[in-house]
Amino acid sequence: MTAPVTRTRARGVETLSLDATDTRNALSATLVDRLTDALTDCGKDPDVRAVVLTHTGTTFCAGADLRDPPHPDALAGLLRQILELRKPVVARVTGHVRAGGLGLLAACDIAAAATAATFAFTEVRIGVAPAVISLPVIPRADPRALARYYLTGERFDAREAVRVGLVTVTADDVDEALAPVLDGLRRSSPQGLAETKSLLTARVLETFDRDAAELTALSARLFSSAQAREGMTAFLERRDAAWVV
Repeated sequence: MTAPVTRTRARGVETLSLDATDTRNALSATLVDRLTDALTDCGKDPDVRAVVLTHTGTTFCAGADLRDPPHPDALAGLLRQILELRKPVVARVTGHVRAGGLGLLAACDIAAAATAATFAFTEVRIGVAPAVISLPVIPRADPRALARYYLTGERFDAREAVRVGLVTVTADDVDEALAPVLDGLRRSSPQGLAETKSLLTARVLETFDRDAAELTALSARLFSSAQAREGMTAFLERRDAAWVV
């Protein structure tokens, strides 16, 4: 079995790739632990100027692994770690993003997505809510758009993701779009990057710490509910849930 997170480095930029293609890079307990460890290493390493978070396969992240979900506290800890890391974290997305994957995206400082990428908050369709991921998503995205996509689970494209504030830039060639971004980060001082990121994330972290306990408790309660069990079973069995009319 390959590691669920692989690492490479080029000119001070550490690339962390979600590499669990058999589960579409779903957020399993193991993947969350490995990504947390990798980010911790990046934070301690003075040679790392910035972090790129990307993926192998056609899906950036399919959301929580329904067979091995992370504890809500662990997911909240990962999202907070991305926000508070004193180095910029850049998402590079060439595939699809669902549910918890959008939490990772929103926690990153900059996000670039291919024009073919699609996005969806699918939690409502399995009987839960986008609780923990709301900690970075709600402060950074358009509230009217979130009301629609949270409540319906509809898919939307990369241009819409840019419009609503979940993605910074979209392009056919993501690496071409990211080239000036990474060049700018490499030209910036470590101190300047760290303090500027702190300015940008201060209010997000303030609401994060205010609401984290309540939302992790909500997530745990919903995932253990009868409706969630039906929704997850229906998803795994590729059928409509009992409530579909």
